[in-house]
Amino acid sequence: MQENNWGDHTYIETFSDKFLEDILFKGRPLVITKTKMRNVEKNYEFLRSFSADKVIYGINTGFGPMAQYRISDEDLAELQYNIIHSHACGTGGPLPDIYVKAAMLCRCLTFLLGKSGVHPDTVQILAYFINNDIIPVVPRHGSVGASGDLVQLAHIALTLIAEGEVIYKGKKCPTVDAMLKEKISPLLLRLRDGLALCNGTSMMTGIAFVNLHYCDILQFWSIVTSLLINEIAGSYDDFLSPELNNSKVHPGQKYVAGTMREIAKGSKCLKNRQKELYKQKSNETYFKSRIQPYYSLRCVPQILGAAFDEMQFVRNIVQNEINSVDDNPIVDIESKNIYHGGNFHGEYVAFAMDKLKMAVCKTTMLAERQLNYLLHDRVNEILPPFVNLGKLGLNYGMQGAQFTATSTTAESQTLCYPMYIHSIPNNNDNQDIVSMGTNAALLAAKVIDNAFEVMAIYCIALAQAVDYLKIKNKLSVSSLYAYETVRSVMPAFKEDAPKYAYIEKVINEIKQSKNNFRQ
Repeated sequence: MQENNWGDHTYIETFSDKFLEDILFKGRPLVITKTKMRNVEKNYEFLRSFSADKVIYGINTGFGPMAQYRISDEDLAELQYNIIHSHACGTGGPLPDIYVKAAMLCRCLTFLLGKSGVHPDTVQILAYFINNDIIPVVPRHGSVGASGDLVQLAHIALTLIAEGEVIYKGKKCPTVDAMLKEKISPLLLRLRDGLALCNGTSMMTGIAFVNLHYCDILQFWSIVTSLLINEIAGSYDDFLSPELNNSKVHPGQKYVAGTMREIAKGSKCLKNRQKELYKQKSNETYFKSRIQPYYSLRCVPQILGAAFDEMQFVRNIVQNEINSVDDNPIVDIESKNIYHGGNFHGEYVAFAMDKLKMAVCKTTMLAERQLNYLLHDRVNEILPPFVNLGKLGLNYGMQGAQFTATSTTAESQTLCYPMYIHSIPNNNDNQDIVSMGTNAALLAAKVIDNAFEVMAIYCIALAQAVDYLKIKNKLSVSSLYAYETVRSVMPAFKEDAPKYAYIEKVINEIKQSKNNFRQ
């Protein structure tokens, strides 16, 4: 067997959002310092010495309900391979590469905390796979999220021992072929490497982190489009006022209102209530201009603020999980002991993902209602039906696209049934209460994808409305950015033509756009 040359790696003390985003979305390498690798090695050596004459779960016992069976010394090595082989039994289509890469990164990071007892080679090969985009093929279904993400993580572990399949240079191939081309050897499993690779929350946590990355983008677009529709409607601007919004103490509401006030600067479309209504007497008995707009326009700080606060809570949970030791048992050098428990349980992530998908769904519902305002001429009273720029009756504008937005929103509402309370005992009732954390993360991901679909359709309708009203030059800078993002891939249209390809282009543009107001 050849000696592996893993190359240089990188590490920082706290695994921050930026740290993970740089690796997953910007192609930065994962680098590990020699100090951290020494800590991993010391932890492994302690485990090897400590377990020599003691009964330690998963080292010289069976797994799960089979823990009551002692494993003979000659079978210890095979035991670690058996946990991987027996649990690589997932079904369904493969998970997206970004989820798998995120899961590998989260698994590697928990090992770097130096309490898992893994051999340093286990950390090194994970880092090598991450840095060289060797992505295991992992099925969607399998995890109950209690003894960790056993099935999906087993599929990742399978590739580290040169079995299974990977995506290598953009194509699926046997892992052994990719390893031969990279001139690296399969991982040789020691002590508890097999169990440690399978036994943790890394799949659900990796997906959760990717979900939050895209939620940042959705948040940006929800705030900008909510400003833009109020510009189109010519709303009074006091629904954003600090006096109004600071009279409630919720930080999310203050953030959304304050952000919208900031990005609304320069807009020539919003109206000032004091100047237009308070400084002059009015004898009118009916006001053609709305005194107050519909809730979907007026209550944006309250609605998006609540979603923002929930996303911040979820971000803290996921960040804590990323920086936690999430397997079992825990090897603690300081106390010179090994502790058995349930750090692999995915309760925190499962609960957080259910909360996240509800927040995203409500954001989607807001966009769908704002879209309906734009398309309903008797409601907005300033635009043609379905923002139709062609001939009424002959052409149909955004009429067909609204069906898609409405049905997609409805699907998200149904998907918001919580996974957190949907435990099913299994594993001979050893796992008698489970988290379903990976299912929760994947359902949240679906709700997020749906949100982008609805947002894209909504953005197209907004651009059409801007063109009809000829107010492009009156918009705020952020609203103009939203308009031009759409128009960069989709021109204004009057004639009817299939729009599905354009909608997909707008989705991609939005996903790759500026993702928050801090940049």
